[in-house]
Amino acid sequence: MIQQLRIYEIFENNKAAFHARFRDHAARIMTERYGFKFASMWETKIGDRTEFVYLLEWPDEATKTAQWAAFMSDAEWSEIKRVTLAEHGPMVGQIEDRLLAQVDYSPARERSLLPG
Repeated sequence: MIQQLRIYEIFENNKAAFHARFRDHAARIMTERYGFKFASMWETKIGDRTEFVYLLEWPDEATKTAQWAAFMSDAEWSEIKRVTLAEHGPMVGQIEDRLLAQVDYSPARERSLLPG
């Protein structure tokens, strides 16, 4: 089991549109078609920068890589991005992607962070 941390810089002027797109489209496609497992999602503000942060769980790095590639080439997702960019302009700035390796004394070392 591995965790992946994603941090997106989002823009205040179209934050609502970003969240609608992620909630209604990206998360749906990711979970239903490609088996993404979201542990949690957050929004944070650091100075003037607003960030959307989420944590994913994967069985292994090969699965993560394959599922991300499939999602990024998904025709519906590509069209949604095209339409929302035309309507709202850019919604995301810098994206950080981190693969998290648990230390040997982590309380969650041998279990999922997901409920159940």
